[in-house]
Amino acid sequence: MLPRSCFALLLAGAAAPVLAQAVPPPAPVAGDSRADVKLKRLFHDSDEASLRRNPLSGVYRGDLRHVSGLADIFSDAYMAAERKAAADDLTALGRIDRSRLSRVDQLAYDVFRHQADLTLRGWAPDLVAISRLLPLDHFGGIQAYYPDVASAEGASPFRTVVDYENNLRRNADYARLLDAAIVRFRQGMAAGIVQPKLVVQNMIGQFDNLIGQGVEGSSFYGPVKTFPAAIPAAEQARLRTAYAAQVRDVILPAERRMRAFLADTYLPAARPTIGLSALPGGDRLYAYLIESNTTLPLKAEEVHQLGLSEVARILKEMEAQRQAAGFKGTLPAFFTYLRSDPRFAPKTPDELRRAYEAIAARVNARIGTQFSLVPKTRLEIRPVPAFREKTDAGGSYQGGTPDGSRPGVFYYNTYDLPSRYTWGTETLYLHEAVPGHHFQISLAQENTALPAFMRFGGNTAYVEGWALYAETLWPELGLETDPYQRMGGLSDEMLRAMRLVVDTGIHAKGWTRQQAIDYMLANSPMSPTDATAEVERYIAIPGQALAYKVGQLTILRTKAKARAALGDRFDPRGFHAAVLDSGSLPMPVLERKIDEWVAGQRPTG
Repeated sequence: MLPRSCFALLLAGAAAPVLAQAVPPPAPVAGDSRADVKLKRLFHDSDEASLRRNPLSGVYRGDLRHVSGLADIFSDAYMAAERKAAADDLTALGRIDRSRLSRVDQLAYDVFRHQADLTLRGWAPDLVAISRLLPLDHFGGIQAYYPDVASAEGASPFRTVVDYENNLRRNADYARLLDAAIVRFRQGMAAGIVQPKLVVQNMIGQFDNLIGQGVEGSSFYGPVKTFPAAIPAAEQARLRTAYAAQVRDVILPAERRMRAFLADTYLPAARPTIGLSALPGGDRLYAYLIESNTTLPLKAEEVHQLGLSEVARILKEMEAQRQAAGFKGTLPAFFTYLRSDPRFAPKTPDELRRAYEAIAARVNARIGTQFSLVPKTRLEIRPVPAFREKTDAGGSYQGGTPDGSRPGVFYYNTYDLPSRYTWGTETLYLHEAVPGHHFQISLAQENTALPAFMRFGGNTAYVEGWALYAETLWPELGLETDPYQRMGGLSDEMLRAMRLVVDTGIHAKGWTRQQAIDYMLANSPMSPTDATAEVERYIAIPGQALAYKVGQLTILRTKAKARAALGDRFDPRGFHAAVLDSGSLPMPVLERKIDEWVAGQRPTG
């Protein structure tokens, strides 16, 4: 075994990282006022500064100028820099006269102001006093996403020796961040701000999975299992040795330290409660998370009641599908049938893959009837990586790069295969792939006319609201043609409606974990596995799950309003282009934009 000093020597002989070259601000275009030029310069400068502070954002975007390290995300200095950046952006924006901007730049101004204001409020001292002491959870913690980034199957490129060296440097930072997270966890223990026990237990399971991979089975060793032909054999041998040494002597020890700390020290101090309201100041943090995720100033009780009304509506539609299927029992009995009958359980992971490929072909054949604006970025269909499949959702999406060098990826989960019911495949594909996340994220990235924060940033209400809205296009795209697949669509919509009830129940009303699981099983055909994973997700990342239904209802409302105003002149292709061609918009900004689009469709004179 190579000691740490030997790993350092191997890295010391490597190629130096490429120095970052500044990207010039956008050149003025014909018709730009002085205010337009100032605004675009602000957007450019803000984005460049953000990429320097957050190098991993560049990795996801395919911008490799600052990628030889990770941000020190748990440090006071990092948090202070993020807070100052948001405040400085708002100050600079206030010096620009919105009335002198073009209509397109007025839209961008409004989005930027909304996002910067929410960001700044999120760095308020009373909120940071809680959030900084909860540095990891099982859903959004660095251990849940970074191993995939570094694995050669994720966002990191591996085309040159420099790419491999930059990845080694980021991996070393990952190990340091795990130790920094332990420090924050200890501070939280002293302050009485700790994670729920079940979140800690799930994290321990994640670290068990990562540690259990060993050295050559590690996700971090993945990049050196194969090499591009352009990398010389001698370099390949050196890099294999360096990667093995890093996994063995740096990464695995850091993961073992974290695992031991969580199991031996933190778990006994973790709380039995699960809601934010159980923490000092947790109610204020939850109120902020509701607004930051939905982009609307909604109260917890308002959201809870909206969820109850949507659940009641969807139950009536489910009852109609029970009757259409010819099932003689009650609706709860129909749920049990859908969960338990072997006909709905895929037999092998390959069967599930083939099902998604067939759905893709059917959707692609009809997509032109609803969309004139389609992305150039390719889509691939892959299973969820084994190390995170137990706690991952049934499906997820990872965006590609704007230049097409990395495709978008729809991930489907094969963990507990009998629970991946075939009646849920069509609606899941619409949401995660086409025309859901793949269309929305790819079209934004490919639109070089947008400022970078609109191409690559976003808010959950728009991003997830669009994907849930995409599920409603099943009739136009030729899916859900039998009662079982339609139940799958209703089940997914029910999931998002129940989230309004359950998330607020947990974090504002004192619901227990089992109470939340029971509610979801009583009102849908979800499997216990999925219901449990969902509830534990809401516990880990409060408020995020509220955005789906709020965003979908906003888009549906604007569509109904546009259809009523335009009548026969309403074209879904034009409506979808108007929703998608400006990147992710806060809900109030989206509604104003669609109102303007409708006005532009009416005949003049």
